[in-house]
Amino acid sequence: MRTYAFKYVELAEQHAKKMAQRWVRDVRDNVKTPTYKNLNEQKIIFQCIRFYQQFSKMFVDEKIANNVQEFFKRYAEESFAMGIPMDEAIYALFLMRRHIWLYAEFQLIFSSGIDRQQAMDTLNRTILLFDYATYEVTKDYQELMKRGNTKE
Repeated sequence: MRTYAFKYVELAEQHAKKMAQRWVRDVRDNVKTPTYKNLNEQKIIFQCIRFYQQFSKMFVDEKIANNVQEFFKRYAEESFAMGIPMDEAIYALFLMRRHIWLYAEFQLIFSSGIDRQQAMDTLNRTILLFDYATYEVTKDYQELMKRGNTKE
């Protein structure tokens, strides 16, 4: 793995709690995620921390593995059980992605012109992972709703 990609995923693992705390403030204040305002803060922080800690495993695998699918299924099930509407759970994922990248920029791991290609490769891989997450979470939410357990 390239140096900057390694720094990027290492950052997500080592600073998961800090990023999750910033994310929870953002998700609770965002007009697109109003349900999060009333949820137990520790539950949603833990959900985000777990995602950031799993991020490196997802990032380095060439193909999306079954354990990654299980992780997103669990995210969907937990979000559904907490009464978070599907659109808000998906938008919360977008905010998680944003906070990884913002934190990486804040830490200046992609600072020189020489590193631009590696930064772009890293960003593209991150976007791919979150696209996959969006697909899996949507699919799992739809299945939960079909079962008649609709909370939306």
